[in-house]
Amino acid sequence: MEDFNIDVVESAPYAQMSYVLWRPDRDDAIVVDPGFDSRTILDLLEHERRTPAAILNTHGHVDHIAGNAALKAAYPEAPLIIGRGDASMLADPRRNLSLPFGHPIVSPEADRLVDEGDRLELAGFSLLVRDVPGHSPGSVVFILDAEDPIVILGGDVLFAGSVGRTDFGGDAARDFEVLLSGIVAKLLPLGDEARVYPGHGGVTTLGSERRTNPFLRDYLARTKPQPSES
Repeated sequence: MEDFNIDVVESAPYAQMSYVLWRPDRDDAIVVDPGFDSRTILDLLEHERRTPAAILNTHGHVDHIAGNAALKAAYPEAPLIIGRGDASMLADPRRNLSLPFGHPIVSPEADRLVDEGDRLELAGFSLLVRDVPGHSPGSVVFILDAEDPIVILGGDVLFAGSVGRTDFGGDAARDFEVLLSGIVAKLLPLGDEARVYPGHGGVTTLGSERRTNPFLRDYLARTKPQPSES
């Protein structure tokens, strides 16, 4: 049974989901992907009397980093953490997609970069880092694998009924295959009960996506080992 809270803040104009995680017996929290509505996140922290132990970015696209500066200004001691492969996007409005969409944003630099297999101990949570690129070059997911059920802070990797876009640069078809293979190899083994908190849309489970997500079903059918001829 969950003994923690996950508050959700949805930010316009991209209906992006930010998350604030905290345990009732502590006075700190984790902020994940602060978006454009940083004011609501700051008000929530003040109302709950929580201090961020860290600010986590699943990837470097503008809708997931737009609130970094405001959070760091309010809580300068809270480390900003992002996957190594997306770190350079923070200060590059073209790569983080803020310039092409008409509102150039530069985030503060990261205080810590994480890689595949790293583990973070923050605010009473243990989070496993998994690299799942494709939507962005260095997209990561943060997995609370000590919880029951497991919680996946997934960014724009996997949604209810869909997966992240791969047409923001590079080879879209190749990146799409990379994304799907990462989901299958690194997320699906976590079990059907694992809950996915995505960067857009509602919460889902790996079991639901395994059964109904058309992109995963197609990929699994295409890559299913064929029985050898005897």
